[in-house]
Amino acid sequence: MGNKSFTTTIQVVKSPQSVFNCITNDVAKWWGGKDLEGKSINLNDEFIIDHPGAHYSKQKLVEVIQNRKIVWLVTESTLHWLQKDKHEWENTKMIFEITVNGDKTILHFTHEGLVPEKECFAMCSQGWNMVIKDYLFYFINEGKAHFIN
Repeated sequence: MGNKSFTTTIQVVKSPQSVFNCITNDVAKWWGGKDLEGKSINLNDEFIIDHPGAHYSKQKLVEVIQNRKIVWLVTESTLHWLQKDKHEWENTKMIFEITVNGDKTILHFTHEGLVPEKECFAMCSQGWNMVIKDYLFYFINEGKAHFIN
């Protein structure tokens, strides 16, 4: 795993199973909003996030370890706002690793392949920080979306 790839971490007072289920069972509640189609629960499931005119990506679940790890491979992507390579996310991986520390569950997120050399790194880092630290954190703790669907 490249150590230059974007990473962020949150910790919650919830069980690893609860965190795992929040990530897999309803991606629309913390990332996709209304613009999600497909499934995101089991190995080989595929889903699409489409924010028309801004972001399109298709993810495939390539590793699922119950209550411990989920890995999505980006198989297609278009970031419409990029100037050089609108498909920078293709063949990158989004990795969710769940560990326990006392009464807290730690979620470590890595977008493997999203490195500083990529045109979208600064904007995507800001976006992921908001999605993971705000939207997903809120969804795990409150059980509902932080934003209006």
